[in-house]
Amino acid sequence: MLSIQKCFRFAISACLVLASGWSLSQTYPNKPIEWVVPYAPGGGTDTVARSLGQAMGTALGQSIVIVNKPGAATNIGAEYVARAKPDGYVLMSADTGTLAANPFIYSKLSYNAEKDFTPVGLTVRFPLILVVNPSVPANNLKELLTWIKSQANGVSYATPGAGSPHHLATELFRETGHLNLSHVPYRGAAPAVQDVAAGQVPMMFVDTASGYQFITAGKLRAIGVASTQRVKNFENIPTLSEQGMKNFEAYAWQGLVVPTGTPAEIVNTLNKALLAALNTTEIKARLQVLGLEAIPSSPQQMGEYTAKERAKWAPIIKSSNIKAD
Repeated sequence: MLSIQKCFRFAISACLVLASGWSLSQTYPNKPIEWVVPYAPGGGTDTVARSLGQAMGTALGQSIVIVNKPGAATNIGAEYVARAKPDGYVLMSADTGTLAANPFIYSKLSYNAEKDFTPVGLTVRFPLILVVNPSVPANNLKELLTWIKSQANGVSYATPGAGSPHHLATELFRETGHLNLSHVPYRGAAPAVQDVAAGQVPMMFVDTASGYQFITAGKLRAIGVASTQRVKNFENIPTLSEQGMKNFEAYAWQGLVVPTGTPAEIVNTLNKALLAALNTTEIKARLQVLGLEAIPSSPQQMGEYTAKERAKWAPIIKSSNIKAD
């Protein structure tokens, strides 16, 4: 039997454990939160993070500061977050590249995509649109394919970076159409889109958030949508599938992650704030304008979705011999 003294010590310890858990849930967050965007300012990921960050900050009662850490196909930002203190004060927008592509593109990564991050929840899915500079003599998929095949040296295409969803989508397009295409990677969607609009590079797959203003202003000509159905607010743009490239489908998606080791109570608090933000009238309206699809989820659902995306894109990366080192 336990002595009275040992029972007393055990009771005190149990109370302290319960108190610390209660204190954690009651006091978090008590200072501003850093949200890392591993791309340059102005792109689709940045736009979504700033919109959601403001709404989540209101729900949490603390400001959320967006910090851009672009470069190396999101690896710079990812390494920073993987090494951050797991206390809920450093978050990151993690996308197809970070979680599903980079593990197969890089022989060595400074982070482990499966072990160093804990999912908070999926945020949005970006439909991708194949666009060209208006100087390209093509108004639809058939004309574009004809033009590409007529270029003796092939055609270059821009992306936000190696392994980005835009890159994978174009490689799938290249394989499907048996095309001679050359990759020109940028440090984020914004500079890539700007160079295509300026005529430095003739074409790219752009996400709806990054390309919306350029398409509506006539600075980019839309050829087709990579979704299986037309996108709301972009209904005048036919899908690539309905133009003959059957069942062609590719999305850019992203979610919110924290460093592994972050207490479950904090992850759940962040997930609740994220779900609340995605459900606000303001965010719904903003996403609709940008042609984005909200994909609210639990942390577990995000983990399962990420695993499926790894399985989908790994063969494309291998067959296209996409390597970044």
